[in-house]
Amino acid sequence: IINISMYFTPRGERSLKKYITHSEEETRRLGEKLAARLSGGAVVALSGDLGCGKTAFVKGFAEYFGCDDEVSSPTYTLVNEYDAEIPIYHFDMYRITTWDDLYSTGFFDYLDMGGVLVIEWSENIENCLPENSIRVSISKNDNENERIITLERGAEIEDTRA
Repeated sequence: IINISMYFTPRGERSLKKYITHSEEETRRLGEKLAARLSGGAVVALSGDLGCGKTAFVKGFAEYFGCDDEVSSPTYTLVNEYDAEIPIYHFDMYRITTWDDLYSTGFFDYLDMGGVLVIEWSENIENCLPENSIRVSISKNDNENERIITLERGAEIEDTRA
């Protein structure tokens, strides 16, 4: 994993970290590294094209929190719940197009359940995300196995564990 840049705006209002991973395994490990800095109540908003590695990133979260469940994209179920030290609620918002669709997923209830929410296709619900959500953008690079992963948060990316 190569950390290619880090930017902080004045007073920590926004922070941005950019990485390049060279394999699915490195993408998973980066997810694990981010999970190590989070606590219950965190919201991680993933964006990126189909097949770019969002689910691999979530697998890292699950491994860090001790989840033994198989992690898969909740494309048709809309949310997968993973039993772990801190519960993980893995959403897929690809098919969410209306306020009623979003409400029917239970998304707003999950925000108050004390787990970590990881949301694929979060750009579909951008206006409903908490202000301090961590935004993770994943894109393919020129090399077939490389991914460019950008982490951004409304406040400094810091350890949120108690």
